[in-house]
Amino acid sequence: MSLLEISSFAAGRWVAPGAGARNIASAITGKVIASAGNDALDVQAMLDYARTVGGANLRKLTFHDRARMLKALAGHLNKHKQALYDLSFDTGATQSDHMIDIDGGIGTMFVFASKGRREMPDGHVYLDGDVEQLSRNGTFLGQHICTPLRGVAVHINAFNFPVWGMLEKLAPTLLAGVPAIVKPATNSCYVTELAVKLMLDSGILPEGALQLVSGGLGDMLDHLTMQDVVSFTGSAQTALKLRANPVILENSVRFVAEQDSLNASILGPDAQPGTPEFDLFVKEVSREMTTKAGQKCTAIRRIIAPQAQVDAVIEALSARLSKTTIGDPRLETTRMGALVSNGQKRDVLEKAAIIGREAERVFGNPDSFTVDGADADKGAFVPPMLFHCAEPDKAQRVHDTEAFGPVSTIMGYRDLDHAIDLANRGQGSLVASVITHDPAVARKVAIGAGAYHGRLYFNNRDSMKESTGHGSPLPHMVHGGPGRAGGGEELGGVRGVKHYMQRTAIQGSPDILSAIGEKWVPGGTEVKGPAHPFTRKFGELAIGETLLTAPRTVTLEDIETFAHFTGDTFYAHMDDAAAKRNPFFPGRVAHGYLLLSFAAGMFVQPDEGPVLANTGLDNLRFMKPISAGESIKVRLTVKKKTPRNEEYGEVRWHVTLTNQDDEIAAEYELLTMNAF
Repeated sequence: MSLLEISSFAAGRWVAPGAGARNIASAITGKVIASAGNDALDVQAMLDYARTVGGANLRKLTFHDRARMLKALAGHLNKHKQALYDLSFDTGATQSDHMIDIDGGIGTMFVFASKGRREMPDGHVYLDGDVEQLSRNGTFLGQHICTPLRGVAVHINAFNFPVWGMLEKLAPTLLAGVPAIVKPATNSCYVTELAVKLMLDSGILPEGALQLVSGGLGDMLDHLTMQDVVSFTGSAQTALKLRANPVILENSVRFVAEQDSLNASILGPDAQPGTPEFDLFVKEVSREMTTKAGQKCTAIRRIIAPQAQVDAVIEALSARLSKTTIGDPRLETTRMGALVSNGQKRDVLEKAAIIGREAERVFGNPDSFTVDGADADKGAFVPPMLFHCAEPDKAQRVHDTEAFGPVSTIMGYRDLDHAIDLANRGQGSLVASVITHDPAVARKVAIGAGAYHGRLYFNNRDSMKESTGHGSPLPHMVHGGPGRAGGGEELGGVRGVKHYMQRTAIQGSPDILSAIGEKWVPGGTEVKGPAHPFTRKFGELAIGETLLTAPRTVTLEDIETFAHFTGDTFYAHMDDAAAKRNPFFPGRVAHGYLLLSFAAGMFVQPDEGPVLANTGLDNLRFMKPISAGESIKVRLTVKKKTPRNEEYGEVRWHVTLTNQDDEIAAEYELLTMNAF
């Protein structure tokens, strides 16, 4: 096999390894397979290229344009994932591990593409929260908006997930409209390089949106500005060093860190041996110890079980771990491959020895284990190792030492408060899991441990068939944690996108806010269209276009007919004396849903036309009752337009029902799908 030269993609061109290049060895054989790194990269040129070319090109696109771009990228990678699988074996990962890394990363891009289309506007400004009324009469309002930063995102990723680690950061960054410079860990950068080549060769990305550093960053961080972002995944020690960079501190450069984490899993007091929860607990812990050979930032490092169940857990877990076949990850029979490098192997064994000072190893001997299809001495193989800490209250190192491999420590707890205290002694974790069928146990842990964890994962017999697992960060949910875990957040749907945008408070009149946000604000200018709005296609409707109906009188007969027809004979509509005893009503009043039905009849244009469907109501409020003899009229205004596909788009209408005195009786937002 010829030596792979892993290049960087800098300022629009590929740069081969040069001075300062490092050799990369196969995790399976220990033999050198590649080299990467070039100390001559012009980092200032890369930053300038990203800011001036990449940023400008991305910001021309709307959120929906960028979402479609992500979907196309994910689809392209999906077609070529076999090549990524084939290359990834030398990282020590099995085929199952590849699916977590490669398929998981592609899936994350698909999710952000979907959320970008469904939850963000087809525009350039993201509205964050509701309009705030800052004056009595509503002529002076406030609104928070988010717009893309004008800098570059520098992504520094760990070795364990060369594809997912890149894509989970890249997806929200590109959706925000910010270019990225990706720096993968050198040990597995050859997999990342292929993924980047695939994306660049696809022609989907605009120029300057993505660059790659294979090897060291040099002094790139010394050239960052207040418009840039650093997103780091790795050790707490490295994060501290990077975070302390004087330029980052002086310029208040955003620094997102996801680092070491002593994640815990708690076996609930109700989960006795023989219950589905006990078996699930053993399965979850075993999986988290052996997937990616334990090289996961979310892996279970501390196993917390009722004191009375510790021996049973050790016995059951040891039996399950004994069935884990260790070997060449290319073999179908292999269930756990190698660590990423022999350097990582040495580190794991050193950390395991530290843990061993406070805990007894009860399973797994690194000096005697079987490896199928490979040389255990030359490859970076270690067996799963389970320790038992008999006195966790007196221990320190089991709560602060992470062996980043298939190593975990079991400890007993006296009661649930004690279990929570032990979990929190990790001083900040990405995730803690609780296996229990008792909702009261879950609630107590959530309240007691929530402040120390970025995610709490509860599982039991009801959810176990569909749950995604303790160690699986999902693009919909926040990934990160306080304290030792880095204090940062990634993913979390649109929350993750906003990390690469600036939140700005804007203040002004309704028309000003409407113009900035491309969304009509009540009190803003209303425009009368040339014809009934339901006869006009999606593209013909203007924001603020308004229809005002003629009034309709509500009669007692209307109320009684509606009551008997629907079966809604609630006393406020049928019994005048009872209604008057109610503090909200002057006497018998019309049903709220009767008013909505009348409203639809007052503004609907019945003929076949561009309105294809009514898809729902949002933010409905009934504000003033309508009695028999009173009249209502309706104001219908185009509030927002969102394209959905090439055939139709969603129109959000602001609807108000007023009485004969122009007092608002009801208000809501109507959603329709309109043809282009």
